[in-house]
Amino acid sequence: MNTLPLLEGADLAAPLAWHQGQPITRAQYLADVQALAALLPKRGPMLNITHDRYRFAVGLGAAMQRGQNNLLPPNHTADTVARLAALFPGAYALCDDSAAAIDLPVLRHPRYPVARVTPAGAPPCPQFAPQALAAQVLTSGSTGAPVPHPKAWGLLVRNARSGAARLAQQMGRDSLTGCTIVATVPAQHMYGFESSVLVAFVSGAAFDTERPFYPADIAAALARALRPRLLVTTPLHLKTLVDAGLALPPVDLIVSATAPLSPQLAARAEAAFGAPLMEIYGCTEAGQVASRRTTHGDEWQVYGGLQLSGDGERVVVQGGHVPQPVPLADVLEVLDAQTFRLLGRSNDLVNVAGKRSSLSHLNYHLNAIEGVRDGAFWLPPPDHALSQADGVVRGHADGVVRLIAFVVAPGVSHAHLRSALRERIDPAFLPRRLIDVPALPREATGKLPAGVLDAWAAQQLYALRERSA
Repeated sequence: MNTLPLLEGADLAAPLAWHQGQPITRAQYLADVQALAALLPKRGPMLNITHDRYRFAVGLGAAMQRGQNNLLPPNHTADTVARLAALFPGAYALCDDSAAAIDLPVLRHPRYPVARVTPAGAPPCPQFAPQALAAQVLTSGSTGAPVPHPKAWGLLVRNARSGAARLAQQMGRDSLTGCTIVATVPAQHMYGFESSVLVAFVSGAAFDTERPFYPADIAAALARALRPRLLVTTPLHLKTLVDAGLALPPVDLIVSATAPLSPQLAARAEAAFGAPLMEIYGCTEAGQVASRRTTHGDEWQVYGGLQLSGDGERVVVQGGHVPQPVPLADVLEVLDAQTFRLLGRSNDLVNVAGKRSSLSHLNYHLNAIEGVRDGAFWLPPPDHALSQADGVVRGHADGVVRLIAFVVAPGVSHAHLRSALRERIDPAFLPRRLIDVPALPREATGKLPAGVLDAWAAQQLYALRERSA
């Protein structure tokens, strides 16, 4: 039976990771995987919540070596962990020093070893069957219960190879061997998992062990990373970074995902870093699907081996690392089997006076206004209890959609925002009310889940009503 190695793309003396400027070789990684595997409980799966990217990678390999898979939920809240424990009775958590208390059996990851392993002293590289279950990526179902999406090792490898090939192509290189990846997204998120850890496993690239968040920390991590170097990030982190006014180290490629990126921000980022910016489009079910050079147009090209069928709200992708047809949750204009335009998510469409748009499209234009650090349109649910006295009308009670926009834009007047929006969007979608906030409740990846936004928006409106009472 054919098997696939845990690592490929470079020899064992090459680095897999960089920790505080020091290399950790692939040989050392294999030794650390073997050592941790011996410490793991007999049962699994593993909830790998190590903050350190290298320790996450060691946990991934060790769990697979013991025949266990890795749980990758959308968050690690007490409620989510309790649901995981009920769904997977043998689950335990692998933590490092930065981990908070969690209601599961906990194994603390060993510290970085003092003794280094040479390539000659490294254990054999583990081999896994293509159908071996490597991870289960969990999404929140309609009831709040986590919905698992099993990920076989063979399909993850094919996905990572396709992604690595597209990254190398964008950089004008034959491969990523010798490249360094600095990622602001956690390894536990599908995008961070694919674009930092898995890409390094299959391509010969190495990743920085940290997940820098603040602009100065990101700049410092990039400055110490050897070139060629890639920044793997999100629109939120990228906007914060270029707005900070720091002198940014040059990079060789910027990679962005989790939300559409405006061409204005893409152009600013390319100028600030002196590098091309590539956006990735994907989903939990299919993994990474397509990419585009944002400043060169709005057309996306699917990865090698993939094909699209359908159009509009009913588009399916299949082929390559997606052996079975997977419906995409977005509204796409399919130009041909390999090319499309992204029009918005099928679950965020809004209709006003017979006109249709999407919240993601409106957010795109709101965040493109100069001075807006962050912003989001919000449509109150039909049953949302907002009183007329607050100056806020129910979302649908009168048959008319009443959009609200929350903005983080210090020093920018509402008059300026409304004027700028009138130039960008149909007047039917102008927000009834603009509300200034210090920040939006985004996740570490920059995503803003609808349920989280609903609850947070209700709290903001209630607080405004209390202050004005």
